[in-house]
Amino acid sequence: MSYSKTDLRAASEAGIISPGQLESLLTFLQVRGSASPATAKFDVVHVLWYAGALIVISAMGLFSTLAFAQMGGKALTATALIYAAVFAYAGHYLWTVKNLRTPGGLLIAIAVSMAPLAVYGMQHEFGLWNEFGKPDSLRGPLWLKGSWFPMEIATIAASAVALRFYRFPFFTFIMALALWFLSMDLAQWIVGKPHNWEISRQVSIWLGLAMLAAAVVVNARQRAGDFAFWLYLFGVLAFWGGISFTTSGTALQKAAYCAMNVGFLFLAVFLGRRVFAVAGTIGIALYLGDLAAVVFKDSLLFPFALSLIGVAIIAFGLYYHRYQAAITAWVDARMPAMLKRLRPADTGA
Repeated sequence: MSYSKTDLRAASEAGIISPGQLESLLTFLQVRGSASPATAKFDVVHVLWYAGALIVISAMGLFSTLAFAQMGGKALTATALIYAAVFAYAGHYLWTVKNLRTPGGLLIAIAVSMAPLAVYGMQHEFGLWNEFGKPDSLRGPLWLKGSWFPMEIATIAASAVALRFYRFPFFTFIMALALWFLSMDLAQWIVGKPHNWEISRQVSIWLGLAMLAAAVVVNARQRAGDFAFWLYLFGVLAFWGGISFTTSGTALQKAAYCAMNVGFLFLAVFLGRRVFAVAGTIGIALYLGDLAAVVFKDSLLFPFALSLIGVAIIAFGLYYHRYQAAITAWVDARMPAMLKRLRPADTGA
């Protein structure tokens, strides 16, 4: 929650703080504000920067794929390393010399994204494939295959090195994405054969839990920049997605799934992370929709039941938006001191 000078002066006029305390407080906040690092803004410039970086990453992947198809693994590795060096140098220059942290960090992120391409080229050149064999073509990690495992490890390592020298939260996006795909490919290693959906789902659940635990620790320790955002996002996607895509379940298990999603709503308030609220709301809607399909099976009332569920969720969203401050205050007043100590200091993201 933010406060303006007008609010503080109103508090002074009401006798809550003295005029001397007011001036001291304003001076302290001004000095603190000038010393604090600038936070990223969501404006047109930043949107263009991020969009441009994602386009470059996609373009470099496409170009490297063509280079691999025409010139082989050595060309792919050489191309990836050259581009990584160029973008790393340009990013370092903007970061250190020009003090442009966002564009500089994004250029370094592009350099990090070259790691899997370089590893793929070396795997192809020296035949370093595991029992799953060589992939048909380089189409990116979206085509799950156990042979991607070394590339994902290299991407995570490159992201960790970048984070060590440049405190830029977007690196955690690359790391979390690689971890998510790693969980899918790791399942193939566990069972020794590809495309086992049930094992992949279970691995995704456990990796999601581990990622969420890491996000809580990072969120509690971070001082500037939101390094936990992408960990929370991919952790929820991996954990909640793995549970939500269960192929079957008893009525009791489905009720437990609904209870879990209700718990997500409370976690959204406790941790200040909207991704839990989004996942929880969708999960509750899925459960209620499944329940309505059973109760109103082959009935003309089924579409109306679904419509009622949708309207109820919208109404709940409007209610929470209107009374969010009061709800948060009510929860804070009744929260045990032990839980308050575990709660992140910054819950605004």
